[in-house]
Amino acid sequence: MCERSFDGNHGRLAQLGNRVLAGGSIDRSEASWLFELEASADIFDLLSWANRIREHFKGNKIHLCSIVNAKAGACSENCSFCAQSSFHQTGSPRYGFVDPEPVQEAAEEANRHGVTALGLVAAWKGLKEGPMLDEVCQRIEELSQGGKVRADASLGIIKSQAVADRLKQAGLECYGHNLESSKRFFPSHCTTHTYEERIETIGYLKKAGLKICSGGIIGLGETREDRCDLALALREIGANVVPINILNPVKGTPFENNPPLPPMEILKTIACFRFILPRQEIMIAGGRTINLRDLQSMIFMAGASALMVGNYLTTLNQSVEKDLQMLKDLGLDPDWDKHDFEDQDTVTEPEPIEFRKRRVETVVA
Repeated sequence: MCERSFDGNHGRLAQLGNRVLAGGSIDRSEASWLFELEASADIFDLLSWANRIREHFKGNKIHLCSIVNAKAGACSENCSFCAQSSFHQTGSPRYGFVDPEPVQEAAEEANRHGVTALGLVAAWKGLKEGPMLDEVCQRIEELSQGGKVRADASLGIIKSQAVADRLKQAGLECYGHNLESSKRFFPSHCTTHTYEERIETIGYLKKAGLKICSGGIIGLGETREDRCDLALALREIGANVVPINILNPVKGTPFENNPPLPPMEILKTIACFRFILPRQEIMIAGGRTINLRDLQSMIFMAGASALMVGNYLTTLNQSVEKDLQMLKDLGLDPDWDKHDFEDQDTVTEPEPIEFRKRRVETVVA
């Protein structure tokens, strides 16, 4: 019985993997089945197919990003995982929007390590028209005109097209705005703004012509179904970069006692995302060092094609030099040259599953 079950899963994984490699897509029931795989043999089989998909669409290139905490702490939002929320007592640093010098220093350091993009990240609800927007745009202009890295930013919720357009005009290329979790689970970790506001923000950004960096955090207490729904939502909004963060519980936050996800569950999640998002840059970001430990290098076998390097907002990462050595040892190339995400812009919509089934049935008949 067990042997027949393995053979069945092996065959189904091959069927789904080959479909994705051929430019097709998987539907929700198929994606959910992938997330529910349990046997070790099945999971390693899944990882192998995810690696094939990554290599087919991404080659051996790895997209490196770094971030700089441009405004720290005292955030008005109550996200249960965040050390920078004013609702939680975590001892996290607090300071206002940074001067030009720290941003330029971060850009120079990123450039020395061959990092493609540097994101300005601000701990606040969002950005509106006014003096703060002017100052933000000035930093973006300085970063963009410096020519050392791609100018990215994650500045919270945007409520008007005018703000998104200003950011684009300042030289911003990619905006980070995570959905964080599924629509169903979102109120379990944030009640001061809604999932719909995040979707609305992404709409303004896309209309302005900005690329979208959007992903989420796993290990919040969500189900596998929630992770599946998050991946499908990211496919629907057309995210270009998909960061997967793994919760690193911070003392003083409501999630400080959340149990860690097993490393193999994390790797399986990455592989499932790769099946659903074959052409996207799947980036492993916060929490990878503490949660994956000695299995960090396996993220690429699981389908990851991008890496957040350098320290995170409030927690430490392993050194950039160690990450670069890991890539070298794996035969992967951090010299990522698709700054315009052209390999995603040429995507043709796959044939709908229902139509493909009808066509196959007609041919067989």
